[in-house]
Amino acid sequence: MADSGERLQAFLDAHPDIEMFEVILPDIAGGLRGKWVTRDKIHSVLAGELKLPASSLAFDVFGRDVEALVFDTGDGDSYCEADIDTLVPVPWASRPTGQIMVSMRDPEGTPSPLDTRFLLQGLIDRFKALGYTPVTASEMEFYLLKDKDDDLGRPMHTQTDRVGGVTCAGQTYSLDTMAEMGEVMHSMRDAATAQQLPVDTLTKESAPSQYEINLYHCDDALIAADQAIMLQRAIRGVAREHGLLATFMAKPFGDLAGSGMHVHCSLVDAEGNNVFDDGTGMGTPLLRQAIAGCMAAMSDSMLLLAPNLNSYRRFQRDSHAPLAPCWGYENRTVSLRVPADAPAATRLEHRVAGADAHPHLVMAAILAGMLYGIENQLEAPEPLEGNAYEQVPASLPRHWPEALEAFASSDFVREYFGEEFQRVYTLIKRQEMDEFDRQVTPLEYDANL
Repeated sequence: MADSGERLQAFLDAHPDIEMFEVILPDIAGGLRGKWVTRDKIHSVLAGELKLPASSLAFDVFGRDVEALVFDTGDGDSYCEADIDTLVPVPWASRPTGQIMVSMRDPEGTPSPLDTRFLLQGLIDRFKALGYTPVTASEMEFYLLKDKDDDLGRPMHTQTDRVGGVTCAGQTYSLDTMAEMGEVMHSMRDAATAQQLPVDTLTKESAPSQYEINLYHCDDALIAADQAIMLQRAIRGVAREHGLLATFMAKPFGDLAGSGMHVHCSLVDAEGNNVFDDGTGMGTPLLRQAIAGCMAAMSDSMLLLAPNLNSYRRFQRDSHAPLAPCWGYENRTVSLRVPADAPAATRLEHRVAGADAHPHLVMAAILAGMLYGIENQLEAPEPLEGNAYEQVPASLPRHWPEALEAFASSDFVREYFGEEFQRVYTLIKRQEMDEFDRQVTPLEYDANL
């Protein structure tokens, strides 16, 4: 394989019109930070010469520093390490543009404990030490809305009735509705192709203006998470180009379906054999160990799977958003589903995360849970049949503060994510929570003024 310098030059030769590059650093709250770099400077980025403050990884969702972290550390710079595999054009940009993703190392060359890409890679390496490689795929739900709000500042649907109101249903799986949005959907597919994102299917989801785009499975979980972030960015960018707004907010409308990020995962051995496959579709003991680990770690991981105040509005009874750790075969009311498929494709589907969650941290939470179950040889309970909401009492953290406290005090999080990540992520979420606690909503005025 050609080295990074040769691959960069080949990319520049193939795209002589590109004049600017977006250098992207995912922070731990899900924001994309970085710089714009001119064409003549992109070689220095690949050479590791680009620096950013180490605190760039630790902004909150409002883009604010965590003051305690900044002042305690002196807010020094760290080095950005570019990943040549993420170098792609940006077809929706108004002028010829490329993009590349970076990770962060400290001045001594040590991976930052706050870098989500390095964190995920560390978990992948732990699987490799056991002789396994995770194979993952993500399903991304989102709303496609008008680019202007109504008179009360609320988002407006693209699917409306004859008098301009929201339709009573979203026409689930409707090909006619997909055709009505055909131009923008084809543009999203074209953008994915240009960025080498392996889009599998595009689907109309259950709520008005809600859609889903799935990525094909990948035998590198880091690449899969990178692709999920890039797909979200492509969807947003193409929507803007068409005068629309794409949102991955978990619950933009209180009375309509929330948007989730379902992740499918299997393990293969050194020969490429699926170690969850027992030849029957029921799965091996290793599958049940992985499921047991995900169940045991689910409450402590909830802040990663549902990171925002709005995330918890998605978890409602009979909503296809799970309320308790449980599992079953071909059952969409459980949190961990084993889909019906050919035995060689035996896998688990983790159904808890919202579309607003950080793809790298979602993948990390799932892999860490699977590792925990396999390393400790945990045994899963019996699979559920029928309506899980009727059989298992709700036990996952139902509200943001509850999830935060579970995360902050978790031995599991400390072991698999590191003490520094646990500390800083807790600081960020407490800072965000403090901001929301200072806000008084119109509903409170209606009720109490």
